[in-house]
Amino acid sequence: FCRQDVLTYCDTGTKPVYVIYNGTNSLKSPELYSHSYKPERPFVFSLGVMCPKKNFHVLLPLLQQNNDLELLIAGRLDDPNYLDFVQQSARDLRVEENLRVLGNISEPEKSWYYQNCYAFALPSIAEGFGLPVTEAMSAGKPVFLSNMTALPEIGSSAAFYFSDFNAGHVQKVFRQGMQQYREDAMAPMIRQRSEQFCWTKAAKAYLNVYRSLY
Repeated sequence: FCRQDVLTYCDTGTKPVYVIYNGTNSLKSPELYSHSYKPERPFVFSLGVMCPKKNFHVLLPLLQQNNDLELLIAGRLDDPNYLDFVQQSARDLRVEENLRVLGNISEPEKSWYYQNCYAFALPSIAEGFGLPVTEAMSAGKPVFLSNMTALPEIGSSAAFYFSDFNAGHVQKVFRQGMQQYREDAMAPMIRQRSEQFCWTKAAKAYLNVYRSLY
């Protein structure tokens, strides 16, 4: 996706354009602290900067579908207006008690939420890679993504995709995806997908590019 964007919008002439994928960040030892939020119910975890392109609000209908489910969103606050919109949308749907906006979290906390979540979701409309996707996959969790920009390239057949964001479709994809995840015992295949994104492999690819310049 990113290579095609560069070729479309930049004049690269005859210069080669290389694609080097990021690696998967190793998860730290999972830990919650005394101040950390510890869910009492199954939860969907989402991680990213709080801004409109992350599209977090489209996940709220999942809480209508299952009253026992929580939605936890972690990440830096970038747009207070969008946070207000997400919270007001939750109130409008009467699911505000099931939404938790965590803000910034530590690496051990992030690992705990990955390891213990019911599912991970990132319905973003613009991603160049999506590090949280491969992190969640490394924990073997079911991953639900938008089908936009680079996300299908990263998730491949190891993830489930929202092709639009109306409530009924989001609920259906989630319900069917969770069923398939359980019936097909997909966790090993999902972990295997995350292993294809390796920082050592990325470093070697960069080194080869640098060497080609001389």
